[in-house]
Amino acid sequence: MCPVITDVRLTPILIADAPLLNVGGVHQPYTPRLIVEVETDGGAVGLGETYGDHRYLSRATRLAWQLIGTPVAAVNAIRLLGAGESRLLDDNPVAGGLRGTLTSDKVRLSVISAFETAALDAYGRELGLPVHALLGGKVRDRVDYSGYLFYKWAEHPVPDAPADEWGEVLDPDGVVRLAEKFSAHGGFRSFKLKGGVRPPEEEIAAMLALAEAFPGHPLRLDPNGGWSPATATTVAERLTGVVEYLEDPTARLADMAELHRRTGMTLATNMIVTAVDEIRPAFDANAVQVMLSDHHFWGGLHATRDLAAVCHAYGKGVSMHSNTHLGISLAAMTQVAATVAHLDYACDTHYPWQAEDVVTEPLTFIDGAIEVTDAPGLGVELDRDALARLHERWQAMPALRDRDDVAAMRAADPGYRPPDTPKY
Repeated sequence: MCPVITDVRLTPILIADAPLLNVGGVHQPYTPRLIVEVETDGGAVGLGETYGDHRYLSRATRLAWQLIGTPVAAVNAIRLLGAGESRLLDDNPVAGGLRGTLTSDKVRLSVISAFETAALDAYGRELGLPVHALLGGKVRDRVDYSGYLFYKWAEHPVPDAPADEWGEVLDPDGVVRLAEKFSAHGGFRSFKLKGGVRPPEEEIAAMLALAEAFPGHPLRLDPNGGWSPATATTVAERLTGVVEYLEDPTARLADMAELHRRTGMTLATNMIVTAVDEIRPAFDANAVQVMLSDHHFWGGLHATRDLAAVCHAYGKGVSMHSNTHLGISLAAMTQVAATVAHLDYACDTHYPWQAEDVVTEPLTFIDGAIEVTDAPGLGVELDRDALARLHERWQAMPALRDRDDVAAMRAADPGYRPPDTPKY
């Protein structure tokens, strides 16, 4: 008989984060994550990870009890948990943000992603099979990742904040030096720069400097919708032949479609399309040529494979978006990426930025890739001492339990106001 879930444990944590700049502000010294454990009647414990802000923790707390008694193989049932509740709550979407409009159902799916991953991990452990085998089997032994570059301050502007080894990055030379450090750290063969921070001319100069310093390395630039159509057109024209794509150069679907029509620039998104009902309008308008999937956004690993199949049917490219993930999420991302035949671009990852983790053996990049493990489940083990320590921090720092890039910026500039959209 299939193992049944007998217990669910939710542990919110705060992890150290670097002062990384984006179009709306700067990362706080600590960012919240939620670690999920599901235990079966066979004694296996499966792991999942997702966002830890109060919206996600509250929804996970409401839904977790419904997992009790569910077979770990019943992924389709797990994916439907709370769907009716979301329809009742979905009248207060949060507009904008770095992941597009955030609805109640998108929050639910991010929670479900951690539940599904934990169930698959537990089932794989019970069977002695890797998660990729439960998804149909791997088609590659290595998953390529892109070095994720940020403009950043040398340190956080608040006392007792965590330090990092990466240094200040505020100009094109700093971007190149950071890429060199990433190359030495993990042998990354492609690079993505988080844009929308400096004036567009400076970010163009940074991409040209990267192209000169790393000839033949694929490059991409993501201003999180921070440019006007005119600015985006200028950047696209200047960087044609330099970048493999621009990610969310503008915030509106119609503007993305017009930009592609005018310039021919390949455009990617993790903001315009983050839900099923957003796919068809974007693809019909040809506003997006590369979909950046994210198993947290879409509701898990099976949903990610479904999205990849839709993209293939439409002739769209596929890569994977990253959030401030730890080893559990990166392991899950690698397992599902290994099963997607038409994974056309290196996946994004924040992982080199994370100085803390909750797995006993952090994942390592070799030549910009992670080897796909055949160990049972996700192939990672929980470091319970680290989990307890990071949960104690969460208990001690209630003011940081929700990510707030604007509040972090105001620690340096009390009068700071988020820029209008578009910023440039």
